[in-house]
Amino acid sequence: MAELAPRGVLRVGDRIRFEGRNQQVIGLEGTALRLLSDEGDPSVMAAGYVMAAADFEVLNRGPEAVPESVLPPFALVDALPPAAAEQVRFWEQHVVEVLTGLPPDAPEGTAPRPEYDPAWRNLMEREAAKVAELAAGGQQISRRTFLRMRQRYEAEGLWGLVDGRSRKPPAPIPGTGRTDERVVEAVTEALAGQTDLSTGDRKRLMFQAEQILAAKYGEEAVKLLPTRATFYRLVNSLAKNNEFFGSATVRRQRALRPVGPFTPSMAARPGEIVQIDSTRLDVMVVLDDGVVARPELTIAVDVTTRTICAALLRPAGTKGVDAAVLLARMLVPEPMRPGWDQALAMAGSILPHQRLMAVDARLENAAARPIIVPDTIVIDHGKVFVSDTFSSACSLLGISLQPARPRTPTDKAIVERTFASINSLFCQYVAGYTDSDVTRRGSDPASEAVWTLAQLQDLLDEWIICWQQRPHEGLRNPYMAGRTLSPNESYAIAVARAGYLPVALSAEDYIELLPAVWRAVNDYGIKVNYRTYDSPELNRLRRQPSGVTGKQNLWEVHYDPYDVSRVWVRRSDSRRWIEVPWTHLPMVRTPFADFTWRHTRQLLADQGRDDTSENAIAQVLAKLLRRSAKPPAGSEQVMARTRAALEAPARPALPPAESADADGSESGGLEEVPVTPFGVFNPLEEEGRPLW
Repeated sequence: MAELAPRGVLRVGDRIRFEGRNQQVIGLEGTALRLLSDEGDPSVMAAGYVMAAADFEVLNRGPEAVPESVLPPFALVDALPPAAAEQVRFWEQHVVEVLTGLPPDAPEGTAPRPEYDPAWRNLMEREAAKVAELAAGGQQISRRTFLRMRQRYEAEGLWGLVDGRSRKPPAPIPGTGRTDERVVEAVTEALAGQTDLSTGDRKRLMFQAEQILAAKYGEEAVKLLPTRATFYRLVNSLAKNNEFFGSATVRRQRALRPVGPFTPSMAARPGEIVQIDSTRLDVMVVLDDGVVARPELTIAVDVTTRTICAALLRPAGTKGVDAAVLLARMLVPEPMRPGWDQALAMAGSILPHQRLMAVDARLENAAARPIIVPDTIVIDHGKVFVSDTFSSACSLLGISLQPARPRTPTDKAIVERTFASINSLFCQYVAGYTDSDVTRRGSDPASEAVWTLAQLQDLLDEWIICWQQRPHEGLRNPYMAGRTLSPNESYAIAVARAGYLPVALSAEDYIELLPAVWRAVNDYGIKVNYRTYDSPELNRLRRQPSGVTGKQNLWEVHYDPYDVSRVWVRRSDSRRWIEVPWTHLPMVRTPFADFTWRHTRQLLADQGRDDTSENAIAQVLAKLLRRSAKPPAGSEQVMARTRAALEAPARPALPPAESADADGSESGGLEEVPVTPFGVFNPLEEEGRPLW
């Protein structure tokens, strides 16, 4: 074992600098080194003494020792062509007979032939007899050739008998043949550079490979390039599926795949990992200002159950407050709405409604979408999710944020795939569908847009309840072999194991999630973006300092960007909120968004009018909202209703949950009753009126 110590640093063949002379290691004996100087002087030195010397230096390494093969490569023999394999078996018969006296297929009890009997003939005599026998049979072979064959068989088994042409190792890269490695390297580098370029042809690639060769190895290296036909065959071997000469979008998507092995994150209970992301929805809608555009969809998907915890549609330009509102929607039940089929109610679903109601009374008239409180949320690096508003909301709710790697959509593969499902199962049935690819788009999808953003949100909410009851290929249970589960079925199984803990948000919690500005409380009230807000409750705060010296004694004002008809001011004494309405709200009467206010000001500016006059803005805004509130043409064609999903074939139900009723029975459905509030603040409602 002592011999291993110097071998870890030095080995036979290494050239070193020691005692001012260049020397070579010619032997290892325990912990001693045998050295030979360039002058031819041999010496023996302790390895520790040599390596501790001040001038010790390894000049270059000797050749690596090839480890001996323990077992022959059986699989390579099986992969040989039939003719080569037959030749190997032929030589095996003769070599084994020389070594043992009997061929490998000799029956038990067979006596060796006299010329091959090891008891009477030595190995050299047996080899001579075999060469003579083969020559008599027409197989001319020299004794030296047979000797090498026998030695290879003893060292490598059957693989040692394979013809040298068949033993030749394949090219490092299949399909490159005898092409110079520098050319293969240049072509590979040129192919890698196509990822972010517009699609070109092989002729351009050949020109780029020439430039790479000239830059790395000089102009003479360009002569290494084969003919054009051979070069094209080489490119076809290196370019998998011709992806470098096809769609640029597909090429860039494949380049984003992880390199090398990776370990996916696993989640065993609802809320352990939730993925959240935003994308442009492939549907045209009519916004509050009458403009037709594609909205942005933000969703949160639970990894364990594939539940769409919440979905929020907003005009293009999603803000941090939208992601915060999405969190609020995740933590409140989805109410049953007028017109929804009772099959969408939680009471009529596979969810353990009675047992959940015993913990959370808000679920009495809820739709069949479970409430999932996230522990960890996986986000990308979009400014919406790295904003202070969203991170503060997560901190308030005790949620950890896990950023995905940049330009790595596979880190959020589940939410990305859910977007594709929404496009294929929901969007294409909605009027105004555009498709994500312009080459597959209709002639004028904008003219087909009939739904407002609020109407499309209502349709999407209904479809999500249907999604919760639809079988999902990614949801399976080891105790239910061959069966796919729906998100609700998966949740029913998981919640029985992990339990359920409700988290109720109050109105104050929701206001805390909204963005804040700092303003003075004047005699006329508060000014925010040329809007005046006032209320009698502000009388004690007018012209008074807030006591927050870091903000120049201004008052903290929170607002909802999608309903700027009111703001909230935090009192410094009780830390409670004062709701302050817009002074011109009686003229407009309808809640409106901040982007609608900005659009109205732009209309005034385009007409050469004063876009800072609050009264003029309010008049134009009122007309704009009345015009956009008209029922859309063709609204009788409700293409987005997904009731067909409820008509799927009956599926065997999971074992029913124990009833919480006294008689041991659980209601199979709910009678149609008016929608009642849950007793907690609903982030999409304000005093019973829609925000849109």
